[in-house]
Amino acid sequence: MKFTLEVIGSLMILFSLLPLIKSHYWWIRVLDFPRVQVGIFAALVLISYTWLYDINTVVEKLFVLLLLAALIIEVLHVYKFTFLVPVQALRSKIKAPKNSFSIVVANVRMSNTNYDKFLKVVRDTDPDILLINEPDHKWAKELKVLDDVFHYCIKCPLDNTYGMMFFSKFKLVEKQIRFLVEEGIPSFYTIIELPTGKRFDFFSVHPQPPHFNKNTDTREAELLLVAKEAKASPYASIVAGDLNDVAWSYTTTLFKKISGLLDPRIGRGFYNTYNALIPFFRYSLDHIFYDPAFRLIRMKRLSKFGSDHFPILIRLNYEPLEADEHEIPVADEEEKAEAQELIDRVKEEG
Repeated sequence: MKFTLEVIGSLMILFSLLPLIKSHYWWIRVLDFPRVQVGIFAALVLISYTWLYDINTVVEKLFVLLLLAALIIEVLHVYKFTFLVPVQALRSKIKAPKNSFSIVVANVRMSNTNYDKFLKVVRDTDPDILLINEPDHKWAKELKVLDDVFHYCIKCPLDNTYGMMFFSKFKLVEKQIRFLVEEGIPSFYTIIELPTGKRFDFFSVHPQPPHFNKNTDTREAELLLVAKEAKASPYASIVAGDLNDVAWSYTTTLFKKISGLLDPRIGRGFYNTYNALIPFFRYSLDHIFYDPAFRLIRMKRLSKFGSDHFPILIRLNYEPLEADEHEIPVADEEEKAEAQELIDRVKEEG
């Protein structure tokens, strides 16, 4: 029993320390995901080990100290997504907001065939803007009925699990399908005009996740490139999609600093959207970041419909005069240089 606890504890120590290395190797970056799970296992081993056995030798004391350090590291990464800290994105105080709109982001999973269940989710929530990740041509055909509900759209269905479709009830002043970093991995850019005439821009992304023989430098470069574009935009920006990265990773944190966009989950909860099929191993992969010119009205994780992702709903109101009341994330010069260096290197290699 003692040996088993030491083996499990040693793995948790390793899993917590390796992601501290700023490397794009997939086998390191994939460990950014299970911070909560590693923390739980580390806590269980620490409690069991110190309860069941006397800690006398130098090796045993070192093991306990490293296990405690691992637990602290994991807590420091995820505690911002609990009610222990103040919220970053403030709520709207307007009783009848005129510039409000709702967004649903959903990774439908290309192999999923529960089209009717997904359409029911859309009907029940009735979003103003709908972003869909992973639709293939079959999904595009089955969702053709949405053209009657949303009069504006951008469609790029693909059979490689990186298709994307965007629907809007509001006018799209400009729209682009772009392949920013990798061929076959699209992202969308559009300028949206509200009924009141107010405009904002919307970036949608779905980079590749870390997996065997696929490091994450292209994922990081795409996210940071979009972050720089959002920061430079004359419009208030929203960036949304399946980022294939967790909210507490170094890359996502750097993205938020470079872009200056807010994360509505900070101080509110994880809102884990993946994996809908495995309750214990769930992470926040589907994101909606937005400019401080917006105020939060509502955010909710929606019901599953057969995909391995839960959809997520958010309702915002455009309130630019109140933007300064937010605590806005800011990148220092070193972080800006780091982001630009990665973007340039990936472009050169590509």
